[in-house]
Amino acid sequence: MKISVWDTYVKREDGKMMHFDILVPSDLKDVQSIFNFGLDYLKSKSVPSNELSANECRFCHIEQANPEIIASINEKGYAIIEIENCGSFN
Repeated sequence: MKISVWDTYVKREDGKMMHFDILVPSDLKDVQSIFNFGLDYLKSKSVPSNELSANECRFCHIEQANPEIIASINEKGYAIIEIENCGSFN
């Protein structure tokens, strides 16, 4: 499966910048759906955010998905790769 990688940065309430990638099937072109996947992820991390836009989330590249990513996309429609400041908020 080919996937699109969307490079995403969101400022946390403590001032740290979260950096994560949103991975979606490469044929998904609805940008608002991709932003909504990012919002779902932020909600799961208890990070308040009402919107994502092209300022925070941008298409980066297309690559081949591994089986773990494919499983997540089949289950939720997307996958997340946590890169920086996505862990504990304490």
